[in-house]
Amino acid sequence: MDLKVTTLAGKDAGKLSLSDEIFGLDPRDDILARVVRWQLAARQQGTHQAKGRADIARTGAKMYKQKGTGRARHHSARAPQFRGGGKAHGPVVRSHAHDLPKKVRALGLKHALSAKAKSESLIVIDDLVLGEAKTKALIENFAALGLTNALMIGGSELDQNFQRAAANIPNIDVLPIQGINVYDIMRRGTLVLSKAAVQALEERFK
Repeated sequence: MDLKVTTLAGKDAGKLSLSDEIFGLDPRDDILARVVRWQLAARQQGTHQAKGRADIARTGAKMYKQKGTGRARHHSARAPQFRGGGKAHGPVVRSHAHDLPKKVRALGLKHALSAKAKSESLIVIDDLVLGEAKTKALIENFAALGLTNALMIGGSELDQNFQRAAANIPNIDVLPIQGINVYDIMRRGTLVLSKAAVQALEERFK
């Protein structure tokens, strides 16, 4: 498939042929959902911790004698049924991460790229480079391109001026090609790729 290439100023910069094996697939929601769930699970800190009965600083002596009181048989006041007692089956520190096959991860990225191409939410820019780190100038460029909510993917090394100028713009994310991922692609309305990013993606999936 052929896609028009523009400059950052919104001018025509020719056309670029995109691989149908990467950008021309029929997107599958189930694969995208699996990859996003895998990403978000790995991000969870898992530092939640409730005190069990063994963690409560309270005497372990029997509360009252076993027989003759007419009451229920209890032992420690650290038991979960008492106020101030330990939590039964509470959360513990753990990792929420789970495995996902590499082939599914790669396929998920292809389907995310294809979903943006199919919905006409994919823009290719010749180069993400600015002469000066001026946020105001970059906002004007984005307005000319119609970008209000976008993920921008550059080459292996990002232009420092562009990165700094885009840092203060809300709903705009800038990542090098190494950081491209399904979750960030899907959470933003438009995907903007540089020509270097497209080339790197096609080399990656050869």
